[in-house]
Amino acid sequence: MIVDLPNTTTAKISKALVRIREEGGAVALGRVLTLIIASNLGQEEEAIEAANDASREHPMRVIVVSTQEHDTTSGKARVDAEIRVGGDAGASEVIVLRVYGEAAADPESLVTGLLLSDAPVVAWWPGTAPAVPSDSPLGRIAYRRITDASAQPDPQAALRQLCGSYRPGDTDFAWTRLTLWRAQLAAVLDQPPYEPIIGIQVIGAAASPSTTLLAAWLQMQLQVPVECKLTTGPLANGLHGVHLVRASGAISLEREVPDIATLSQPGQPLQDLTLKRRSLRDCLADELRRLDPDELYGEVITRGLPQLKKVVSQETGA
Repeated sequence: MIVDLPNTTTAKISKALVRIREEGGAVALGRVLTLIIASNLGQEEEAIEAANDASREHPMRVIVVSTQEHDTTSGKARVDAEIRVGGDAGASEVIVLRVYGEAAADPESLVTGLLLSDAPVVAWWPGTAPAVPSDSPLGRIAYRRITDASAQPDPQAALRQLCGSYRPGDTDFAWTRLTLWRAQLAAVLDQPPYEPIIGIQVIGAAASPSTTLLAAWLQMQLQVPVECKLTTGPLANGLHGVHLVRASGAISLEREVPDIATLSQPGQPLQDLTLKRRSLRDCLADELRRLDPDELYGEVITRGLPQLKKVVSQETGA
């Protein structure tokens, strides 16, 4: 069910929620958190769909604040709202605020009256993120703050920006997308022969900040200099592969086709492994499983990334 509230206020939205609850039986009981999604007008539906899917694992209230990408604080103030419950909201209740003009100048006041009481708040910027998320109006009221470097105009520059802006509670989907890669590499190194790693190469697209983060994590964990090779061109996409060099030979984990990676090790047959690209829903659900700061991500982004020196670029053909 979708209820439209054009040119409304926070007080009217709260009254509408109570009325829907009383008339339709929709309840806020069991909601474990409030998720605030900060989006641009017209670009919010993909994020809402991901939140609806994730809500089946994490029942929550979703508040979407959609503003104009440019010139958000000029013009007549107006807020158009939608309340989505039932089949249109998964296991959550979704409040969409489309904000125009001067009303966008203070998004914190727009959402404060709609937050679930005594429930943690998570802020998510699926598109362009503030320079310092923790200092932004929505970031100040959030326990966790989720950004996505790959959605920025220059993903690698955005990653470097995160070094200086990081505060406990921050995280980025560039890190979340590495969960399966990190688990697979850790499993390989946990098997004999237990020889030290003497060289590491990580290859991926320049538009993939996950490639650079994986290189920083491996260098920090294994204490071995890493060559991070970033490719550009029409065929460059995502994380391509990792090569770990030992005295007895190289371990290679390469993903040349979607969702399937090939593992090669000295003296062993090739193995095809399922290594899917994580969807927006998977990344969001993963981050909502923990509301305490991700300390390992904090170490990688503030300590491991600045130490990563050897990054080279390579042009790929059509």
